[in-house]
Amino acid sequence: MPELPEVEIVRRTLGPLVGRRIEAVRVRCDGVIRGLSTEAFSAHLIGHRVRSLDRRGKYLIIGLAPKTTLLVHLRMTGRLTLAETGAPISAHTHVQMALSGGGELRYEDQRRFGGFWVLGEGTPPPGLATLGPEPLSDDWDRARFLRQLRHRSGPIKAALLDQRLVAGVGNIYADESLFAAGLHPGTPAQSLSEEQVGRLFVAVRDTLRHALEHHGTTISDFLDGTGEPGQNAQELKVYGRRGLPCEGCGAPIEKTRLAGRGTHFCPTCQRPAASAKER
Repeated sequence: MPELPEVEIVRRTLGPLVGRRIEAVRVRCDGVIRGLSTEAFSAHLIGHRVRSLDRRGKYLIIGLAPKTTLLVHLRMTGRLTLAETGAPISAHTHVQMALSGGGELRYEDQRRFGGFWVLGEGTPPPGLATLGPEPLSDDWDRARFLRQLRHRSGPIKAALLDQRLVAGVGNIYADESLFAAGLHPGTPAQSLSEEQVGRLFVAVRDTLRHALEHHGTTISDFLDGTGEPGQNAQELKVYGRRGLPCEGCGAPIEKTRLAGRGTHFCPTCQRPAASAKER
């Protein structure tokens, strides 16, 4: 958390950044700057104008003119927001960028797992070059997804979390997608039939689109680029609802641990397959 929908919402709500110039940079925590000294990081940004805002998986990509690209990953608790100059600063604000025309871009991160990279300088973030296709783009192909899963013996939940297969899906939307597809999260990925993979393919896309329509999911930390929370938490069917009744059948939602992550599912609507293969 944040996952694809939340990062995309941040990208959209930071639109007023485009065309603004970074006039000063203050780094309060060196650890969130990756691969560069804080002095070098600041030197790469000061005087540069924001020319574009893009997203790749869970990464926010800020293009600066001339010829600099700033990469941001929010990880678990990161927030990137626009603030008025002189507005109160939280204890977890680690980077401030003063902007032309007034105001500043602030990065907050309670757990400090996220951070910044300047592409082409220092060490790039691991995994960026191996990101899989964007699930809401035409690049994500159902037939290729099926072929990839044929070689995965682990649980389908783990496969969905693998950013090399599909970029941007995390714990929340993996659970929600599997519920929508009627698949138990512990089902071996390679055992899924073509029909089941097709259901999952559609469910991932529908789940992500629904989250975008509801401005992302705020469980505790996510805020958009203007400081507003998402509205999708009340739309969740299984994630975070352990012990509550399934909206489909009334059975209590259960929670287990798969791929090192807490995993929510309905034991009735998502029964494990009776046999190892249903093809």
